[in-house]
Amino acid sequence: MSTATKKTSAGAAKKGAKGTTKKFIINASQPTQDRIFDPSAFATFLQQRIKVDGRTGNLGETITVTNLGDGKIEVVAHQDFSGRYLKYLTKKFLKKQQLRDWLRVVSTAKGEYSLKFFNVVGDEAEDDDE
Repeated sequence: MSTATKKTSAGAAKKGAKGTTKKFIINASQPTQDRIFDPSAFATFLQQRIKVDGRTGNLGETITVTNLGDGKIEVVAHQDFSGRYLKYLTKKFLKKQQLRDWLRVVSTAKGEYSLKFFNVVGDEAEDDDE
């Protein structure tokens, strides 16, 4: 009897994993205010580059990418989706825009990433001493 309940609970867990909804927010408000980052271009980049079932541009109803305004991008996935993959695509966009030397992607909370400037104040202080 216990094996039957284990089988049904395992089957229910698999069905629950398919129907999970994950929400990710990428906060790029600081570089957007400094006018070096275009959030609408980034949202378009994500829509074109996110792979679903091994194919790009295959988002359909399972993944939605929206620009919330004020430099915030929201990605809602109704299937298995990795935050690390979103971080990878963000780094790829920064490299393409030649912003990777000034910006970094930091996880601020679960499902939330932020674009922050590198702290270059210490480097300038070392140059002054020489």
